[in-house]
Amino acid sequence: MVTTVFSINELREKRASLWQEAKAFLDTHRTDNGTLSAEDGAAYDRMEAEIIDLGKEITRMENLQSIEAELNRPTAAPLTGKPGAAALATGRASTEYKDAMLTAFRTNFHKISNVLQEGIDASGGYLVPVEYDSRLVDGLTEENVMRQLGTTITTSGEHKINLAASKPAASWIEEGGALTFGDATFDQVIMDAYKLHVAIKVTEELLYDNAFGLENYLLDQFAKALGNAEEEAFLVGDGDRKPTGVFHPTLGGEIAVTTKGTAPTADEIIDLVYSLKRPYRKNAAFIMNDATLATVRKLKDGTGVYIWQPGLVAGEPDRLLGYPVYTSAYAPTMEAGQPVMAFGDFSYYNIGDRGTRSFSELRELFAGNGMVGFVAKERVDGKLILPEAVQIMKVKA
Repeated sequence: MVTTVFSINELREKRASLWQEAKAFLDTHRTDNGTLSAEDGAAYDRMEAEIIDLGKEITRMENLQSIEAELNRPTAAPLTGKPGAAALATGRASTEYKDAMLTAFRTNFHKISNVLQEGIDASGGYLVPVEYDSRLVDGLTEENVMRQLGTTITTSGEHKINLAASKPAASWIEEGGALTFGDATFDQVIMDAYKLHVAIKVTEELLYDNAFGLENYLLDQFAKALGNAEEEAFLVGDGDRKPTGVFHPTLGGEIAVTTKGTAPTADEIIDLVYSLKRPYRKNAAFIMNDATLATVRKLKDGTGVYIWQPGLVAGEPDRLLGYPVYTSAYAPTMEAGQPVMAFGDFSYYNIGDRGTRSFSELRELFAGNGMVGFVAKERVDGKLILPEAVQIMKVKA
């Protein structure tokens, strides 16, 4: 048996071509009633299943490429100059590394508070023996979607954003009639700064004996920690010593649609799209939980076509009714009486960074115990400055 191996680009082209064929098949095989015969319906279902399978294979191959690239990365740089010659700063001293560190702080959270040490395997002892592989395998973490979609500003103090609360309206008058004067009112949104940190203690023995570059690993984990805490607050934060989330019941987006059942329908999602004012729809996107997306992907329109569309180009998000779809583990799940998805222009969610993030090494504080502390800190706030820019779907109570 001969197996044909396709490249990722060939699979993408094949999926895009098959998607176009499936749409053309629907247009040419519908009966006068707008439906498909049983035979044509089965043929379309097979095409649809192949499109979904190709998408899964593309994702699988992209993950394999990423792992392969990581495993093939050299562990040491070649000698490019004569000994003793002055060299440009590299590694953690380089400007590129510092910039990359600040960028890395934009991604995910897992709070770390235990003490790492050699004496207990699970607390760090596994990292010490030099006979082990010099790689450290870590689970994948989510990407901070709100940092992509929101508007980030850097503040040095209490930041006030001016809003037009109401605008004057035009009115018709007769010739010689008296003028009417409308009122224009204004409002302000204040961006504060809430402190977020993650800290860990490491024994000196583990720090000096580990074979994995533990300091770099901690820096990466702190970046993910801060980013994940940010995303949770940007989506569902209550504003109490943390940012106010998009799904906040009074200070977040506007509740536009309440489902009639326990899960959204295709018609209700269409209602949600058109509840958003037309100027905001130009840059609008959906945000929902992965479990919600699994339900939404099964919805079809009145002609039996899925309303979900796969991304046809690498790096392009999937689409729902033509709009990008982003998922977050921190978006609400489908619970009675709770919001289930948001649709809108999320650039109106402002993220205020107070100064820069810091990464500190605390040697003196725990010196008596033979430990070194590491702390990462930042000050940040987030608010949706125009609630009408984001519309929320809520599950029936």
